[in-house]
Amino acid sequence: MVSERAHLEPGLCGPKPEPEPEPDGWRHRIALLEDENAALQDRGLQLEGEQRRLEREQRRLRERIDDLEAERDRLQAESERLEQANARLRDQVEALRRAAKRQAAPFSRDDPTPHPKRAGRKVGAAHGRHEHRQPPAPERVDRVVVVGLPGCCPGCGGELALERVAAQHVEELPEPRPLLIRYDVHIGRCRSCGRRVQPRHPEQTSDALGAAGCQLGPRAVAVASWLSKSLGISAAKTARLLGQLGVGITAGGVVQAVARAARRAQPTYQTLIEGVRASPQVAPDETGWRVGGRRAWLWAFVGEQVTVYRIAHGRGYNDAEQVLGAGYAGVLERDGWAPYRKFTSATHQTCVAHLLRRCRELLADADRGQARTPHAVRRILLRALALRDASQAGTTDQATLAAEADRLAAQLDKLVAGRTRYPPNRRLLNHLAVERAQLFTFLRLPGVQATNWRAEQAIRPAVVTRKSWGGNRTWAGAETWQVLASVLRTAAQQARDPVELLTSLLQAPSPMAADLAIPGR
Repeated sequence: MVSERAHLEPGLCGPKPEPEPEPDGWRHRIALLEDENAALQDRGLQLEGEQRRLEREQRRLRERIDDLEAERDRLQAESERLEQANARLRDQVEALRRAAKRQAAPFSRDDPTPHPKRAGRKVGAAHGRHEHRQPPAPERVDRVVVVGLPGCCPGCGGELALERVAAQHVEELPEPRPLLIRYDVHIGRCRSCGRRVQPRHPEQTSDALGAAGCQLGPRAVAVASWLSKSLGISAAKTARLLGQLGVGITAGGVVQAVARAARRAQPTYQTLIEGVRASPQVAPDETGWRVGGRRAWLWAFVGEQVTVYRIAHGRGYNDAEQVLGAGYAGVLERDGWAPYRKFTSATHQTCVAHLLRRCRELLADADRGQARTPHAVRRILLRALALRDASQAGTTDQATLAAEADRLAAQLDKLVAGRTRYPPNRRLLNHLAVERAQLFTFLRLPGVQATNWRAEQAIRPAVVTRKSWGGNRTWAGAETWQVLASVLRTAAQQARDPVELLTSLLQAPSPMAADLAIPGR
């Protein structure tokens, strides 16, 4: 029965078997497979060769990458080194520029000018009298010497005939001979109360007697102070000069005498500080100093016909406040030193000359487009100075100056808001942004200077003196210097004889203020 179903339903017992190939078909199939295998083997050999080639190329590229990475690291290190060297050289260039601008620099730093201008004053009546030395008035002649003709002609021995009498005037110093004064002081005692009474002559400078009764006179002390603090002559040289005039004194004696003059001038110094605080415009400046070999700072404050020097430990706001006062409400004609901005009650004028000098330095170092910004700033500042000159000449009124100042400020704002990739130019613009409100005060307020030239001129003699002897040995000497230098400088500003001024202070019975013109009094 099973076989019957298998016969009837052959699909139920599995797939129908394929017929076996013929022997020739098997051989053909095997040949095809062998050819395909050979082709695959050849392809495999080709791929293996390509793989080895790629591996070699990969190794070469890796070595190249390693070399490039090493070169990159070397170039980065070299770039960092060059950047550091560039920054160091820029700092050195800036330091050299500052040194070249110092007033204590040597008077000849570069090669001589090929075609210099003629020395002396310019030709023309506008530059003063160009005649010879004028003879003195007849009443001033102290001595007349008659120079007669010789007895005969020195050439042939013939007789001489007088034609005329010509005059030659000579101004000569008298033979140095000190004036020795003895004051016979009559000392008495009151019969009623027993009080000792010692009078004093107006020309005396001290009540000392006995061992201290031999003193240097007030005029000699005044001359020594003037030589030391105004002309910058050392104590030893001052003593030698006084010795030539017949006054015997040692260098130590000069130091003590000058210190005594400073003590007598102390009230005048305090009065000068009050005059600076009362001045409508003050020009301050500061420079390095030395006290005992250590760093200090010399300040100069120039007010209305008064000058005050101060030697301080630092150059900050607190040091300037000691002279100006925290509430100074005038105009400060100053440079860009930040502590000056802390005087918030004052009106400020930043120095235009400093900014122009900075523009010149940037232009000297500029390369291609880097010069655009300093050129633009320079044009604005020069335009402001031209307006000032026009105002001084009387061709521009104050309203026009104020309007032009606003226009120049707008141009500056546009320039500051612009973009620049050159760091020195960006620093200049940032500084101008900070000083923007203080740039054109001299155009808005009459009498305000565009630069701090007054302070620069006041500090220059001190800088020359510093070049000679470096500073002060002690702070007591520094105080002596600042007091006498202030009094002598103010006397020169007011066309007063400094020796006579100090002489009167030394002869006063007690310390007193000199009769100088002080603002606010």
